Amino acid sequence: MHLLIPRESAAGERRVSATPETVRRLAARGLKPVVARGAGAAAGFPDHDYEAAGAALVDPEAMPWEQAGVVLCVAPPAEECLMRLAPGALLAGLLAPHGADRLAGLLCDRGVAAVALELLPRISRAQAMDVLSSQANIAGYKAVLLAAAALDRYVPMLMTAAGTIQPARVLILGAGVAGLQALATARRLGGVVYVSDVRPAAREQVESLGGRFLEPPAEVERPAEAGGYAREASAAFLEAQRTQLAEQLALADMVICTAQVPGRPAPRLISREMLEGMRPGAVVVDLAVAQGGNCFGSVPGHTVEHNGVTVIGAEALPSSVPNHASALYARNLAALLEYLLDAAAEGQAADATSLALDPADPILAGCLFTHAGRCLQQAVATPARALAEVAS
Repeated sequence: MHLLIPRESAAGERRVSATPETVRRLAARGLKPVVARGAGAAAGFPDHDYEAAGAALVDPEAMPWEQAGVVLCVAPPAEECLMRLAPGALLAGLLAPHGADRLAGLLCDRGVAAVALELLPRISRAQAMDVLSSQANIAGYKAVLLAAAALDRYVPMLMTAAGTIQPARVLILGAGVAGLQALATARRLGGVVYVSDVRPAAREQVESLGGRFLEPPAEVERPAEAGGYAREASAAFLEAQRTQLAEQLALADMVICTAQVPGRPAPRLISREMLEGMRPGAVVVDLAVAQGGNCFGSVPGHTVEHNGVTVIGAEALPSSVPNHASALYARNLAALLEYLLDAAAEGQAADATSLALDPADPILAGCLFTHAGRCLQQAVATPARALAEVAS
């Protein structure tokens, strides 16, 4: 079975879906890796390393899409490439499935199976495949470095002959994977870190990393989790949380915004008034900017200044750390393929390289986007209200 690793074509995307390490792993399982020349160059993986790992190298325009049994990607390949896939091929990657009815229709017409890793359930059996967590870890780390570089003061406490410099006060909104990594990174830099999250259960994780947890409002119903992901909070809860945050924001030097809900616009946590209440010289990094942003005035991929506060629209941060982001992402995908190969072997498939795509499988049930000519996640694929319509 041919395993295709294309060169990513999305603007600014420097990651690759397989590394020489995972190519070697998958080749040992009987797959035949075919890698586009230059696919890993931006991430620090040269062609000769892929060749040494057992891959065949081809020019990007000569990729044998018709022969592919599996295609691993970061973002979906161009439509003209997908149209060349044979029925029964498997596409796996970050397919941006929310509202992707056009992609779903194309894949169904071709009879292509697709796994959208954004929808992978956060259960223990799927931890090794959890792309969102591996990439969010990187985003949380890099967000703090961006904030520290833009800040007008030191992060750690310094005791000098000229006197003592107090540590920076860091506020993190959201204690998910990105938020916890941001907490750990800010603590390593010497900051005093406060974390706000809508889930009271996050306190233990925050305090275990040395952060100070801000209790969510107690007078309104609190949101919880669904399938390991944050559930959307009510408007009343968010308003009460904003009131609570205003005082903390006024004291903060660095703010890292990480609050997101899959398939929904990001909650607006920092209003214009709250931003204008922050001290000049403070920095806000908005990791949710691509979903509409947690902070007023954040712009995807741009740094702007509002009333003396620097606001960084931190879009696609994992691509800015392409070597390790690719290494982790590729291992997630390799774990998924090995799982499917093992499941087929347990089912005594005649072909040792066949994949078991059972829609009832607890891992695949939520993330198998298309299969056998049908979209299995139609509620996800149906376009929702455009993010551009979100009120500022």
